[in-house]
Amino acid sequence: MTEQLRLMAVHAHPDDESSKGAATMAKYVSEGVDVLVVTCTGGERGSILNPKLQGDAYIEEHIHEVRAREMAEAREILGVKQEWLGFVDSGLPEGDPLPPLPEGCFALQDVEEAAERLVRSIRAFRPHVVTTYDENGGYPHPDHIMTHRITMAAFDAAGDADRYPDAGEPWQPLKLYYNQGFNRPRTLALHEAMLERGLESPYGEWLKRWEEFQRPERTLTTYVPCAEFFEVRDKALIAHATQIDPDGGWFKVPMELQKEVWPTEEYELAKSLVETSLPEDDLFAGIRDN
Repeated sequence: MTEQLRLMAVHAHPDDESSKGAATMAKYVSEGVDVLVVTCTGGERGSILNPKLQGDAYIEEHIHEVRAREMAEAREILGVKQEWLGFVDSGLPEGDPLPPLPEGCFALQDVEEAAERLVRSIRAFRPHVVTTYDENGGYPHPDHIMTHRITMAAFDAAGDADRYPDAGEPWQPLKLYYNQGFNRPRTLALHEAMLERGLESPYGEWLKRWEEFQRPERTLTTYVPCAEFFEVRDKALIAHATQIDPDGGWFKVPMELQKEVWPTEEYELAKSLVETSLPEDDLFAGIRDN
């Protein structure tokens, strides 16, 4: 193509872009693809998950600003552009019964109204490919599920001149993918490789929960080779210092083992307006030659 390829990744919170598809984005940036991360909320209600930072009064009081600075650092590491949609984090409700969601939060917005902000972003950036979460949000966080809903609505509406007529010139993305990096085949392969080498696997409990909940397997359609960017991915993730313990389970699998056993990031093709042959190894398959 003579036109520059463009990829938009729609995420719920700052840090999601670094834990889901980050190596893929860094790979495409290195190839000259224009990549934009759209972050729906500011992560204002996110817990401080790094034990080394828990109890820090400044961080607790200024969590919104801290997470914005973390996002800026991760953005630079990945080499992507990034913009905020400006919705307020819904938090992750806990308890039985679950408490109501906070008034005015992202997950309580009207889908059609909230989708307009994303339609504006799509029409301005003009992506060929969009990535987001599946209908379960990847995991059932209300903001992840809402991210799925507005992305599906915006993908269909962005190219329709009759919808959101004040949101910019129509633009129709050609493919939509769900991030499926946390899939059972990958987890099992890494788990077994760790045990074979006499190492303690961080995935034992994950696999038990998969068995307990009997979640159906997702269809993995697209395997993007990006092992050479795993270090970049991890560096971007560690930049989200409030959310990630650098000594935690995320980083227990040796890098060389990851590259050898599972050198790809996986996606599920949800919508395509171009012909493609499955499985794919490129999010732009069917687009590059059109």
